[in-house]
Amino acid sequence: MAKAKRQYVCQNCGAVSYRWQGQCADCGEWNTLVEEAAETVFSAKHDLSKGGRTLALETLDEQSAMPERMLCGIAEFDRALGGGFVAGSATLIGGDPGIGKSTLLLQAAGRIAKAGKSVVYISGEEAAAQVRLRAQRLGLGDAPVALASATSVRDILATLEGHGGGRGADFVVIDSIQTMHSDLIDSAPGTVSQVRASAQELIRYAKDSGAAIVLVGHVTKDGTIAGPRVLEHMVDTVLAFEGERSHQYRILRAVKNRFGGTDEIGVFAMGEEGLGEVANPSSLFLTDRSRDVPGSVVFPALEGTRPVLVEVQALTVRLASGATPRRAVVGWDSGRLAMVLAVLEARCGLQMGAAEVYLNIAGGYRLTDPAADLAVAAALISAFSERPVPADAIVFGELSLSGEVRPVAHDALRLREAAKLGFSSGWGPKGMKGVKGIGVTGFGRLGELVDLMLGRA
Repeated sequence: MAKAKRQYVCQNCGAVSYRWQGQCADCGEWNTLVEEAAETVFSAKHDLSKGGRTLALETLDEQSAMPERMLCGIAEFDRALGGGFVAGSATLIGGDPGIGKSTLLLQAAGRIAKAGKSVVYISGEEAAAQVRLRAQRLGLGDAPVALASATSVRDILATLEGHGGGRGADFVVIDSIQTMHSDLIDSAPGTVSQVRASAQELIRYAKDSGAAIVLVGHVTKDGTIAGPRVLEHMVDTVLAFEGERSHQYRILRAVKNRFGGTDEIGVFAMGEEGLGEVANPSSLFLTDRSRDVPGSVVFPALEGTRPVLVEVQALTVRLASGATPRRAVVGWDSGRLAMVLAVLEARCGLQMGAAEVYLNIAGGYRLTDPAADLAVAAALISAFSERPVPADAIVFGELSLSGEVRPVAHDALRLREAAKLGFSSGWGPKGMKGVKGIGVTGFGRLGELVDLMLGRA
């Protein structure tokens, strides 16, 4: 019998190599290739004459019941999930160490248990006493949550199947999937093979029993969930818990959701009693707007169906001739900033190339909305000319390389949110309609905004 061929699996991206090398050829990480048992592959064709179960094929027009959802009692969490946990689903939540994943899930588990559901919390990283102490600090010491500290998938599944007199659990938290190990795989916990096999067994239990299971995942240094990429394909929902530990806010964002949209977010604030919901996220990201400040512009970012007003801050420093200017950006794409600066110089005649440029999104918020282009341009113009944008104005719009201001989605929704917070003016693409309580000024080209701000109009 031929000897099984050795394989080396990258612990960062899951790529497979048949010889060891110092650097992964796929992701470029160093010293991440670990030898693992090769999987057996049968290339022979199936002999259909020996029998096979015939599948019952269905049609698309058959009636299907909507999946049953279980609310966790945390409105922002339920919003990100699309309406709560689905029975029989598997959810993967990832985030930086110390960001609050375990705290959030313990709060959700406690509230679900108090609502009468059977809840099991399995920790592979902490002892049960440590989890119990955290629950007491969060005011959940009396919640009927069943705790255990274990890493063996076989033991966990045997416990879950016998829980509640054989009825099983309704909600299960596994913290974390990287600490689990299956005795069916001959490799160390945390390796790609172990993570994949452990997750597969736990997900199969969720599908068979109807329990909603949540897997906590570690992340790599670039913010992606550690382990094989196939792990994200195996689960039904992938949530990313984002935020800077130096700031109090946290954002729960759906990256994948088979039972809902991926455009909703949940916003939380870390406090002494755990993670609290933020009903009005704009209040977190706006500073005092009582006076006009050069380089400060308010932008209505859109996260799903929720507008969030954030402050864009810019600073420019003119340098002596011949000096190399610096570009620094926090919370936005640096390539996008370079594009906006190029458009301002090439299409509007502003000599931005001779100035250092610093751009910051207040509160540690990270912008991905392309409608932020015009707000960033307005902040740069304001900082460069020392002429502030009115404190009661919001700015939004997408820019093209020709200097055209392009329309954006849901402009009325952005304007209504700004009106509710006391803003009375909206600067944006030409053709947008005003809403009650806020007037609008439309621009067809970026040069029109420059003329207005510099007093040329």
